Amino acid sequence: MKLFDDWPKIYDAWFETPIGKLVERYERDLLFKLLTPKEGEALLDAGCGTGVFTINLLKIGVRVAGLDISLPMLKRASEKAKTYPFHALTGDMRHLPFRDNSFEKVISVTAIEFIKDGLAPVRELFRVTKPGGVVVVATLNSLSPWAYQRKIEAKKAPSSIFKDVFFRSPKELLSLAPASHGIVKTAIHFENNEDPTYIKKIPGIEKDGYSKDLDTGAFVVARWEKT
Repeated sequence: MKLFDDWPKIYDAWFETPIGKLVERYERDLLFKLLTPKEGEALLDAGCGTGVFTINLLKIGVRVAGLDISLPMLKRASEKAKTYPFHALTGDMRHLPFRDNSFEKVISVTAIEFIKDGLAPVRELFRVTKPGGVVVVATLNSLSPWAYQRKIEAKKAPSSIFKDVFFRSPKELLSLAPASHGIVKTAIHFENNEDPTYIKKIPGIEKDGYSKDLDTGAFVVARWEKT
């Protein structure tokens, strides 16, 4: 998808900003809490992008197949992961090029929001997961103030990456899975505000949002076990 081809450097650069570093930290913490990755596991990262979260999985000894529809994004991920057991391939997560029951765990982070029919990719993620395995999907929360900001941004800039994004609520994300039971959590309960005074308050805001189990965090993550 050409939409992402000019984004590798921009995407990674944002995660190096003060607010971006905090977003990466809290998103990673929630993902790992729900995924519980372990050394030696075979895992698929569907829509891995530039490998922002992939590299953390590799560092703990997980063997990762990273799939993305954008070759430039995937090349950047491969550069970061060149000393790790990382197998990169281009592909569409609606039609995964893997056999049934191939992976112990499957993760997809902020990729499904670019697909209108969310049922198809989630069904594929379940198909390639082994029985007893775990599927974790993260997306952008429609209930978050960040979603509203991104919609405004898209109206002002028609070329914005958020122009055709499909935001989903925690309930809507859970409903995409064939499994009847799943859990959903959110992170990023703070605003997109680079003011240094505000940034100092973020750890307390995030802790409070998580302890109250708020469903309005900008980052929503669902976890299912395949029976």
